Formats: sequence, C-alpha cells, structure tokens
Amino acid sequence: MTDRFTVSLEPALAAEFSAFLARKGYDNRSEAVRDLIREALTRDRLEHAPEGGCVGVLSYLYDHHERELSKRLTEVQHDHHDLSVTTLHMHLDRDTCVETALLRGRAQDVLAFGETVMSRPGIQHGRLHRIPLPDRQGG
Repeated sequence: MTDRFTVSLEPALAAEFSAFLARKGYDNRSEAVRDLIREALTRDRLEHAPEGGCVGVLSYLYDHHERELSKRLTEVQHDHHDLSVTTLHMHLDRDTCVETALLRGRAQDVLAFGETVMSRPGIQHGRLHRIPLPDRQGG
C-alpha cells in the first residue's frame, strides 16, 4: 500500500526541482521525493541515534612523503581494527596516494575514526560517508 500526499511549490522552486530531476535523470517526481526523504531520514538517524550501527566509506588523499604519515595511518587503523573491514590504497602519482577504508560499527565510532584520520597532518582531503544499518544488522 502506498500513502499519497500533495506538495505545493512556488513556481521558482518547482522550476529548480524540475531542473534537478533532469540533471539527476529521474523519470518522475515521486522517486526523487522518496530519495530526498530517505536522505533526510538517514542524516537524522545518524545524528540522533549515534549508537546505532552503520557502514562507512572513508576516502582520503595524502602526500606519502609526509613524515611518518603512512606509519601513523597504519597505527590508527590497527588501534581501531574492530571498525576496519578493508582498505584500498592507490598511487595517483609519484607523491600522492588515495586510500579508501570500508568501516563497520557504531555510527559514533565510525565518525570519530574518520575525523581522527582526516585531521592528521598531511591529509590533503578526506570525506566520510556513513549509511545507517537496519536495527537487525547491528554495529
């Protein structure tokens, strides 16, 4: 069964939403609205239920010549081995590496780990994406 509701938009917002639909390739407004609602609920759940389980994707770019950074990154990963599922390392050029770590655990622990890694001196850019797990999946 599907619940239906009506949304009224002023013309400028409706035009912007239509352009968004076209850019993203949506076939209809309903699916776009569902995705936007899911995204808002996901953010809310991560913020208000940080003890819940999540999976995380942490990606960061760094200069591998930075003094002992590789060693410090390895140490922090070992210190949080319970969160780390796997790590992918790629050499972009002679100086720059990118790593992506797949994580699983309590949302607050995954966030803290990501912030710890991204705040290390020598990390040029980092981003953490978290997805809450259904309650039955745990952390």
